[in-house]
Amino acid sequence: MTFNRYIALGDSMTEGMTDEVINGKYRGWADRIADVMAKQNPQFTYMNLAIRGKLIQQVIDDQLPQITPYVTGKDTLVSFHAGANDVIRPNYNPAVTLPLYIEAAKKVAATGCTLMLFTVMEKPTSDGKTGKIWESRFHEFNKIVRHTAELTGAVLIDWNVAPFLSDIRFLADDRLHLNAQGHYRVSQGVLEKLGLPFDSTWKTPLPPAQKTTLLKKAISDVRWVFTFVIPWIWRRARGKSSGDGRSSKFSAPISWPQS
Repeated sequence: MTFNRYIALGDSMTEGMTDEVINGKYRGWADRIADVMAKQNPQFTYMNLAIRGKLIQQVIDDQLPQITPYVTGKDTLVSFHAGANDVIRPNYNPAVTLPLYIEAAKKVAATGCTLMLFTVMEKPTSDGKTGKIWESRFHEFNKIVRHTAELTGAVLIDWNVAPFLSDIRFLADDRLHLNAQGHYRVSQGVLEKLGLPFDSTWKTPLPPAQKTTLLKKAISDVRWVFTFVIPWIWRRARGKSSGDGRSSKFSAPISWPQS
């Protein structure tokens, strides 16, 4: 299908953290698929409302109301990728988050757009108690995503059919967000699902990683804790978010690529 417009909703994943930076903004997988869509249709426009750190209620309150005037029917693709920030919070409550997810997706689908939903990779990048909690929570979350996709007739992007994407080498130094190679792989998987031109090598796993000495691993772990974990805990303790005070990349449909 040729899309006239693509509207991206969500959090840091859709904003593009931590892909390469172009004109002061992270590029991200959504920008990358917009590149291909624009080649299919000279009238194509793109809108990206995603902001890092947003919880699902914030996406519902701040982003969903903005899209209605810009949906022109099935030729408008709307991606909804939210809820992961809720799931990883220590006080996560599935009885609140999961119904919110379903209702939000139903509201987006009701605009008449082509809706696209995403599961989250269940396999953790580390073992231990935290990894088991991650896997359990996202296993249940993904069940709801799949159910919601059936309920709304959405295009479903299920990353758990490509387990090689859990390779930590596709992540940035924060061990949470994708790096440039990770965003590229994700963009190609989305393009394939949409029936648009894609690079089939996205499915090729990386070669075996070289072994890391215990000393290098320990140094890396300490650096990660001080650079990313402690600041994250400090923000949580103060009730702050990395997205506070930030605006979205493209708050209205723009011709793409930007001139």
